[in-house]
Amino acid sequence: MTKLAIVATHPIQYHIPWFRALAGQPGFDIKVYYACQPDDQRQGVGFDHPFSWDVPMYEGYKWELLNNAKSNPGVDGFFASSVSNMTDVLRRDRPDVLILTGWQGLPLLQALWSCMRLNIPRLVRGESSAMKPRKQTVRFMHRSLLSRYDAFLVIGESNYRFYAGYGIPDSKLFSCPYFVENQRLIEQARSHRKERNAMRARWNIPEDSICYLYVGKLTRKKRILDQLTAMREAVLQNPKLHLLVVGTGELMDAARQFVAEHNLPVTFAGFMNQTEITGAYAAADCLVLSSDYDETWGLVVNEAMVCGLPAIVSDRVGCGPDLIKRGETGERFEFGAVGDLSHVLLSMAKDPERLQAMGERAREHVLRNYTVENAVSGTMQAVEAVLR
Repeated sequence: MTKLAIVATHPIQYHIPWFRALAGQPGFDIKVYYACQPDDQRQGVGFDHPFSWDVPMYEGYKWELLNNAKSNPGVDGFFASSVSNMTDVLRRDRPDVLILTGWQGLPLLQALWSCMRLNIPRLVRGESSAMKPRKQTVRFMHRSLLSRYDAFLVIGESNYRFYAGYGIPDSKLFSCPYFVENQRLIEQARSHRKERNAMRARWNIPEDSICYLYVGKLTRKKRILDQLTAMREAVLQNPKLHLLVVGTGELMDAARQFVAEHNLPVTFAGFMNQTEITGAYAAADCLVLSSDYDETWGLVVNEAMVCGLPAIVSDRVGCGPDLIKRGETGERFEFGAVGDLSHVLLSMAKDPERLQAMGERAREHVLRNYTVENAVSGTMQAVEAVLR
């Protein structure tokens, strides 16, 4: 029996299906260790809305909460959390291999150091993208850090190029694509699709409009004001466009003010949880994600596509090279170029039937390549490689 440990900063809804699927692998004993367990208030940092996820987060796999040295640990910063018993726990349980879910928080580096001390092979599934320019000092630190891992779980093309750019050989790189809970989303979307017209009416979206969709925190990196400015230009030529904004955040007041000043056809739906969000995908026709380099992937694109929507993303969004096949599953535009985005919005809206066909191809693309089965397969291959 191979003992596999996984360390995460905190429970993340997108990780749970991966953990459950790994726990179901014959011949493997899987256990997940969390550095902290945020309460509703901490969970809502950035959303401006306290909440807990409304899908099961702790079922179907073994897990343990580690001791935290912080009196009120959180997830909003590298030093927001610090584990005090990592080495003792790993010495007690003695896993054969440990997977780290990145290096974005101190507990993940504490786990790395403990593994090195105890001579435990370690894998990492980070999100870093090769798209983002980095200073030489940052590159030096990355090179030093990456040399400490035995193998890498690669989430997509730009993530692969990030590792390759530091000289990591292909023999240490294993495909572990980023995915969402495809089947649950499909079933929810199918149910919500029956209520499409009623949901549109609730959000004041005309039946004959092309509805674009924004999903995420209203933060600077996601560039909600770029989308609103592009909409302002586009509706001058096509008044049958609409934008549905799902989410809350620091730029909500600025976004509402912009919409009011320019009398734009925009609906703010507020925060929507995991079992609710497919209602927005069912009501909309196309997702738009205009983020900067810090959008290392963009799992809302997976969600939208599996629900049958194409997507428009900026050329700085990490999933772009993987999920966007121009003219087939969506389009890309130059980051910050509002005129370019406006042009794409107008072009995509010209042919609703083509838009729908692109959504179908997007769903097929995700279901073929970005699945929990593919992620588990890559994980198992990496585990076997480091144990040889």
